[in-house]
Amino acid sequence: MERRTVFFVSDQTGVTAETMGHSLLTQFDGQAFRQVTLPFISTIDKAEEAVRKINSTGEAEGIRPVVFSTLVQEDLREVIKHANGLFLDFFDAFLGPLEIELQVKSSRAQGKAHGMQDLGAYTLRINATNFALANDDGGIAHDYDRADLILVGVSRSGKTPTCLYLALQYGIFAANYPFADEEFESGRLPNSLMRYEKKLYGLTIASERLQQIRNERKPNSRYASPAQVDYELRAAEGLFRRYGIPYINTTECSIEEIASRILDKTGVERRLRP
Repeated sequence: MERRTVFFVSDQTGVTAETMGHSLLTQFDGQAFRQVTLPFISTIDKAEEAVRKINSTGEAEGIRPVVFSTLVQEDLREVIKHANGLFLDFFDAFLGPLEIELQVKSSRAQGKAHGMQDLGAYTLRINATNFALANDDGGIAHDYDRADLILVGVSRSGKTPTCLYLALQYGIFAANYPFADEEFESGRLPNSLMRYEKKLYGLTIASERLQQIRNERKPNSRYASPAQVDYELRAAEGLFRRYGIPYINTTECSIEEIASRILDKTGVERRLRP
């Protein structure tokens, strides 16, 4: 399979270019991509160096690279446009039509998408992340009065990364409580969760996938055995049904999709936008 190099060029971190570019690349099944990020292209010298890298890659591989750009400054874009690659610029494509429609000239300022202009939003992200870490894996904090959501389910079903994603992206206070033997045997929620049933959302996962994940962590253990995994999943889903806890199967879902589906179903409001 021919592999195509893709460059993400940005005057800041490159997160926007990566996110938008990756969304487009996923639509091309069977095509292999080598992805290279060139962040902080903020001067003409840096832009010219980026062009040299793009051109040398094209010469070495015998096929021109694809270049996704989120450069704001016109002079920097003009330099990158002369690289020997397919140049796709997100800001250039959308800022012009928006300026015409809104009848306002955009600021064309660097760093607004992921900068520190809004200290309040930054602080909220930090506080939400600290909350997720303090209330991870049923820890002793149990500060559930402040929680917007409490994710429940078996160990290794995706609760921790989902909580952290919700915190960082949306400023949501999400806690994580993994069911254990006590809940599986009794078929009841722990007392620490009973007051917060309306905040609960369950995560489950296919047995084969959970076995694989657990075996990577603790090879050939009871924790990763097919019998134990099947038992825990049946018991957890039984708890979901008994208490009317909505839940999602995470087997084929990315963290982003899990988070979005949970917010859509629960109606929890995003405090921040990426």
